[in-house]
Amino acid sequence: MNKQTLLFGIGGMVVAVLLVFFLSKSNSSIPQPETFQTNNVAPSQTVSAEVSGTESGTINEQQTLGESSMNKPPEMQIDQNKSYSAVFKTSEGDITIKFNPVQTPITVNNFVSLARDGFYNGTIFHRVIEGFMIQGGDPEGTGAGGPGYQFADEPFTGEYTRGTVAMANAGPNTNGSQFFIMHQDYPLPKNYVIFGQVVEGLDVVDKIAAAETKSGMSNEKSTPVNPVKIENVEINEE
Repeated sequence: MNKQTLLFGIGGMVVAVLLVFFLSKSNSSIPQPETFQTNNVAPSQTVSAEVSGTESGTINEQQTLGESSMNKPPEMQIDQNKSYSAVFKTSEGDITIKFNPVQTPITVNNFVSLARDGFYNGTIFHRVIEGFMIQGGDPEGTGAGGPGYQFADEPFTGEYTRGTVAMANAGPNTNGSQFFIMHQDYPLPKNYVIFGQVVEGLDVVDKIAAAETKSGMSNEKSTPVNPVKIENVEINEE
């Protein structure tokens, strides 16, 4: 092996090592929808949620769990042969979401049932990150609440593109009531079940995402100073 070949080989290995380093660093900087747990547990218990890609890097947040309000997921009440949509009446305007009951019937049924029961009325978008997503569905408004039960993930379909609606969770099969709407396309891992898409009101999503924020419990600057309220959710069936 001559000297030129040896130098070329060493140079190639250095480039490969640097490429792996920067790719791994890029992937670790992707923020995640804040996790939560809604199991039937005492309020004094906590759950650790890891949120990466924030101003302070990786954050381990201890969230206090609230009292459960229900014991189990709702019985199936939607018809997969029909189409379903929801109109969010918010303090910033309306957002219309079209659901996917064929591929995610359990998740859609859960949301439709909660909405029909008025569960989301008066709740807020408690976590907003411009260029990423807006998160809501917590009756406590802290990121720690839920309906008092969990249900399993359905098979993943779709991509986390602008206007996509997906479930927030605390790990596999821990869905409850919290959801998020993508503000912009983002390369999230496929860990959050997509069950709908914003078809009207992306300008309202933009307004919510652009709201002034402050640091919360985790020091992540994503807590709205003046949270946008979901006044009510109207479910349409066709």
